Amino acid sequence: MNDMIAIYAIVALLGVPLGIYIARALSTQPSRIDTLFRVIETPIYRLAGVNSQSVMTWQVYALAILKLHVGLILLAWLVFMCQGLLPLNPDGIPGMKWDTALHTAVSFATNTNQQHYSGQAQLSHLSQTFAIVTLQFLTPATGLAVLVAIARTLLVARPAGTVKGVGNYYHDMTRTLVRVILPLAAVVALLLTSQGVPSSYQAAHQVEMLDSQVEEVQSIPLGPVASMVAIKQLGTNGGGWYGPNSSVPLENPTPLANVIETASLTIIPFALLIAIALISGRRRLMMGIGAVMLTFSLISTSVVVSSERMPNAALVELSQPGANLEGKELRFGTDLSALWGSWTTQTSNGSVNAMHDSFNPMGGMMVLMDMFVNVTFGGIGVGLIGFFLYLMLAAFVGSLMVGRAPELFGKPLETREMRWISLAILVQPLVILGLSALTVAMPNAAGTSNPGFHGLTQVLYEFASAFANNGSGFEGLGDDTPWWNLACVITLMVGRFLPMLVPLAVAGWLAAKRTAPAGRGTLPMDSPAFMGLTAGVIVIVNLLGFLPALVLGPIAEAVTQGF
Repeated sequence: MNDMIAIYAIVALLGVPLGIYIARALSTQPSRIDTLFRVIETPIYRLAGVNSQSVMTWQVYALAILKLHVGLILLAWLVFMCQGLLPLNPDGIPGMKWDTALHTAVSFATNTNQQHYSGQAQLSHLSQTFAIVTLQFLTPATGLAVLVAIARTLLVARPAGTVKGVGNYYHDMTRTLVRVILPLAAVVALLLTSQGVPSSYQAAHQVEMLDSQVEEVQSIPLGPVASMVAIKQLGTNGGGWYGPNSSVPLENPTPLANVIETASLTIIPFALLIAIALISGRRRLMMGIGAVMLTFSLISTSVVVSSERMPNAALVELSQPGANLEGKELRFGTDLSALWGSWTTQTSNGSVNAMHDSFNPMGGMMVLMDMFVNVTFGGIGVGLIGFFLYLMLAAFVGSLMVGRAPELFGKPLETREMRWISLAILVQPLVILGLSALTVAMPNAAGTSNPGFHGLTQVLYEFASAFANNGSGFEGLGDDTPWWNLACVITLMVGRFLPMLVPLAVAGWLAAKRTAPAGRGTLPMDSPAFMGLTAGVIVIVNLLGFLPALVLGPIAEAVTQGF
């Protein structure tokens, strides 16, 4: 318990100065930081052939995002299929089959990192570094760029008609990469290298077994692992170099490495609360949002930790009563494994240091619920963007409750805005539950390793993980098939771009409207009452959407087999 409290404290202590730095680094106001980084950024703009000073409408901004990501997907898809013919492949790994390559390209281009392959065995060093790690940098930068565009368009109070656009995507993304994500990743990579995480382009090491009776030689894959682990944690990516992710000692070798990687899960999402408060000037609002997120986080973590401290019902007759250690590294135990499992699903990261499929039913249900909510902290940028969606819905409901026309920050919420807000929120249960129902109706396609309630949870978890841009899984699912790869590609694309671009569009629409002056009946959006309303909306929407599926899955498993 003391370890968990210490990690929460580390994130809070480091997140505040980091948030102040991010605000200054991404602010439109000139600063010394501009002078330092302009030397790097100006050549990038020239090389890319873009005008970083032009102001984009939300439509042009969204189109720039989609064009870049389609190009990245096609390039990564080609690299994965042709890696057997390309250099930096010392272990002679052949190309991926087309559907696995497509799923991998889309998964990493959507900041999900859902892996239907085992990295050390199916990707070359070129694929890992040129395609995978590149996408792991660009996708969180895109999420943060869109968040900044929405914040300065929607949250910064300006007269109607003075807002000409939402900003410049290439300018926002480049500054995010160069000033925030790359420096942080370099520091974390060096720290992890110092703890023994490999940083090499060597081929796999062939090691003789200690048992002299065994003549086999074990192959230990190496590579520039530290750089990938750093950005997978900081960028809410989650995809690891090795199949078992950060439960492997080569990715997570020491207690200090585990603390660094755990804190990296939430440090940027937490810091963004500070940064957006400073950029927008709405400090009370962001404090309220932070309070809701922290409350959800503490509830989730407490439930998962308590659940994993209980015995595993499947092993009661086979061992002494004790905590559930199935699927966990004994180096970390139940508490640190449960903390990681809770945080990685709260932040849409998806990396693991224990197997979620081995969690007790209530622990598994809570990490699943984290992904349904997906705004406890959420991914970089998109977590707060998703919270803004619920904020908009709460503003609509709250305005009607006090007898006023629906408005948001003094701007009228009309039919067009509410239609798209509702679609962005309701598409999640429609996609997840619809594809889950279709999959379990085809047992040969589902590929579940467990019958009954747990098998349903495995299917539900896979689609929830894809939609939430999380990437973790209830491993035990036979998911490297054309059905799973293509079904998840659809889920990945819808789950990434619709909830991210709809708030951008709404911000653009509202910016063009006249701001109504505040009056006695104005709904104070930075008040505790409104934050309570928003939290209630988040809980009610997700319970209404997913409670029946949870009853048929983890709740039924808990009732019949033990919590």
